[in-house]
Amino acid sequence: MKKIEAIIKPFKLDEVKEALSEIGIQGMTVSEVKGFGRQKGHKETYRGAEYAIEFVPKIKIEVVVSNALADRAIQAIVSKAKTGTIGDGKIFVTDLSQAVRIRTGESGDSAL
Repeated sequence: MKKIEAIIKPFKLDEVKEALSEIGIQGMTVSEVKGFGRQKGHKETYRGAEYAIEFVPKIKIEVVVSNALADRAIQAIVSKAKTGTIGDGKIFVTDLSQAVRIRTGESGDSAL
């Protein structure tokens, strides 16, 4: 099993969610997060005053998938989240040794 964490632009969430649903991913966790990467935030002007936005708002999507579905899930996220501009985000993939469905006690791929 793989845990896929994707940090994306907020307006891309619906497209990514639909793409993951189409390939059979049934559940995900979505969080509103803030951070910065190479872009180091940006400056905005409000009522004539300029101020720095150091932490840019993003969306973090977490999904756990079988090994067989991992590459398709990554491709779905990349294809729908990509705008071609700075700050499109990142995807992190980690190996997961076990998952357990609390309600039934199922474990492994059947818990997904």
